[in-house]
Amino acid sequence: MAQQDENAAEPRHGDDPAGAFGGNVRRRREEAGLTLEQLSTRSSVSRAMLSKVERGEKSPTIGVASRIAHALDAPLSDLIGASAAAASGAAVVMRKDERPVFRDPETGFERHMVSAAPGAGGAEMIAHYLPAQVSTGLLPAYPPGTEKQIVVLDGTLTVMIGGISEALDAGDSLFFQAHTDHGFANRTNAPCEYIMVITRRT
Repeated sequence: MAQQDENAAEPRHGDDPAGAFGGNVRRRREEAGLTLEQLSTRSSVSRAMLSKVERGEKSPTIGVASRIAHALDAPLSDLIGASAAAASGAAVVMRKDERPVFRDPETGFERHMVSAAPGAGGAEMIAHYLPAQVSTGLLPAYPPGTEKQIVVLDGTLTVMIGGISEALDAGDSLFFQAHTDHGFANRTNAPCEYIMVITRRT
């Protein structure tokens, strides 16, 4: 489980991924007029951890990062450093080695932003790698109108939604409304890879 405030994760690309994440958190917090104490209360992440994140000393685990993003009402991809959406009629290319990648050094969980223009059309696409016997833990609910679609590429993925678990094998897909706590687990002895599309309808 990647839920402890004192754990840290490191993206694999970028000159200073921790600094970029922390700078984006601080910018969003200041734009929202929040103190560190207020953000700590909203996110249930300790003030000490938030301070280290903002200074670029630590990149949070997926659970902590999700709580910070939700508390700031910001897409997690924005905080990680995804590119802005493409202008109307423009084509955007993102090379594989340019992907913002979030990796948990304790569990090996990886989150790869694969949308070249996340947010374009109200959607973003993310590739996930979940090692054997690893779970994200429960992640906070998204705002109403947020939808997630998943297709499993390899292995078996267990999705927990509102107290219900659904096991998906390679080739299986799932759609759900993400306005309740949910999480993802690999309960097998082989790695699992899956693609997720997040759509935000306003």
